[in-house]
Amino acid sequence: MQFLIIAMIVVGSVIMVTNIYRYRLFMKEMTDVLSGGSKNNLIWQWVGLFLLIFFLIGYLGIAFLGHPDLLMAGILFGGSVFVAIILTLMFRLIHTTKTRSMNVAELLISVVEARDANLNGHSRYVQNIVICLYRHLPDAMTSDVNFVSLQFAALLHDIGKMGIPESILDKPGRLSNEEWEAIRSHPKIGVQVLASLESFETIREWILYHHERMDGKGYYKMPKDQIPMGARIIAVADTYATITMKRPYHKPRTHEEAMTEIKNVAGTQLDADLVRYLEKIPKEELVACAPETIEMNLGIAVPAVITEDTDEKTV
Repeated sequence: MQFLIIAMIVVGSVIMVTNIYRYRLFMKEMTDVLSGGSKNNLIWQWVGLFLLIFFLIGYLGIAFLGHPDLLMAGILFGGSVFVAIILTLMFRLIHTTKTRSMNVAELLISVVEARDANLNGHSRYVQNIVICLYRHLPDAMTSDVNFVSLQFAALLHDIGKMGIPESILDKPGRLSNEEWEAIRSHPKIGVQVLASLESFETIREWILYHHERMDGKGYYKMPKDQIPMGARIIAVADTYATITMKRPYHKPRTHEEAMTEIKNVAGTQLDADLVRYLEKIPKEELVACAPETIEMNLGIAVPAVITEDTDEKTV
């Protein structure tokens, strides 16, 4: 009987330590655009962590200083298992919520891209490249960039084009100055679309500034040191996707040609450090980022990297 009591207390203690670790992971899960709430929610999260630690200390105190019987050991063990079950359900719920929210966002982007033949899967392509690049970056570069939030920002970076007239989006020839200004307004429109979503506040800047340049010649002439890292990552992915995807008015370039063009604008248009990490990614990984909706033919050349001064409307 005593062996059973000790075994239940030891196993329960291990489960409680695991629960505390999993709860910290849960707190990290609650920092992205979908889960980020008010400061009050953050306070309650820390209160929950404190209570778990307090429960563990009490658990160990009873085990070593008290004289627990089988009933007490059973209550302590059952409590630790109960917390583990609740955490598991919470993780499943939040993952399901995020998956469904991403599906809704993808549906919304599909509607936006249906209006513009120039996109044709572009947003999903950029998102895939962003995910790939993020996973190859050192922690020091991504410490302030939440992974889930970045995925949403990448997917929604062109959502503002829903506010651009189709006559401009579908225009086959060169754009006038007025039409070009309308195209350049799509980041600001995108931010306005997301303005009502309080938890999306962080990614608004990433979407708004994803056309900023390291040389300060971007849409808003923002100095290099003020451009958010999330916006820089999206800019690199957006450029690679623009060069290598098929569009009605040009055919795609190869991976090698894209990398050459991107290296040529490293430090002026794009973040040079990010470009170096992009170079290190195996070709197969980047090519695999293309969604099935994009018909790729990586052996045919197309125009060079598109900058803010071009007459093309692919930025």
